Amino acid sequence: MRRTAFLAAIVLALAACGSAHATSTTAVKSAQSTSAQTPGVSTSTTAEVGDPAFPADIEDDNRTIRIDERPEAIISLSSTATEMLFAIGADTQVVAVDDQSNYPADAPMTDLSGFTPNLEAILAYEPDLVVITFDPGDLVAGLETADVPVLTFGGAATIDDVYRQMEALGRATGNADSAAAVIEGMQAELAEILAMSTSTGEGVTYYHEIDSTFYTATSSTFFGEIYSLFGMVNAADPADEDGAAFGYPQLSAEFVVSADPNIVFLADVLYGESAETVAARPGWDAMTAVQNGDIVELDSDVASRWGPRIVDFAQAVADALRQFYGG
Repeated sequence: MRRTAFLAAIVLALAACGSAHATSTTAVKSAQSTSAQTPGVSTSTTAEVGDPAFPADIEDDNRTIRIDERPEAIISLSSTATEMLFAIGADTQVVAVDDQSNYPADAPMTDLSGFTPNLEAILAYEPDLVVITFDPGDLVAGLETADVPVLTFGGAATIDDVYRQMEALGRATGNADSAAAVIEGMQAELAEILAMSTSTGEGVTYYHEIDSTFYTATSSTFFGEIYSLFGMVNAADPADEDGAAFGYPQLSAEFVVSADPNIVFLADVLYGESAETVAARPGWDAMTAVQNGDIVELDSDVASRWGPRIVDFAQAVADALRQFYGG
């Protein structure tokens, strides 16, 4: 069940929602190289200073939501939103999180599902704010009927999207100052990671594996932007040139072998994949990455969530380049 939820979160939530706020990776890299701003954020997306007064009008992915008072009983049905809420200091306001929110460890995990939500079970917690990744049916309508505000934040397409969502959650929960501080810290850490990385990533091809059935992420996705910051080239880009797969095409084994990427990044380690299983796949022993042992086993949660731990994801990429190419 957890594997199914993992795929749904990546292929559905990210593909369906993540393209709405795309920005230029080229601009991001240019800004970093000139030190004009921190990678992945424009000067127009900095967080507000000072907690907002309530009522507050908050923009989510679809509309503007009015929140009358500071929420004190928040339910998160999104593992990424859970990480954001705890990072910005709203943890004491969170009364329940879904069955996929396994981080941080003290998050109040329940059997609530963000993919097949039970309205009655949600309302039993008497929430005054619910945060979701997508509406699988009539959840939003049901919560609105019960006068419970609900915010929808789908998968980020860019680093700027991450900051935008955190900023919005900061305002929605009365933690704008804390959210601003967290965003600034993330910006500084990303800048430091890139500053310490050399140009060894330039032109290095890679394959980012979401699932053992060869779902992947192209350069047009949030994941692709992280790799692009290092100058890397996505071997899967030709498979979705028309954007029909929203940046998340399903490849074939033959496609990956033929593309012969320099590095393979595995985001499905939690589900049994490893450098050993990849090397054992028929025909994959001919690949450069397999022959050189350039296979990276990523933390599956870090590699599938677009919250505060994007810094950890970027660090994992930097570490791989340093290990394989001496950067």
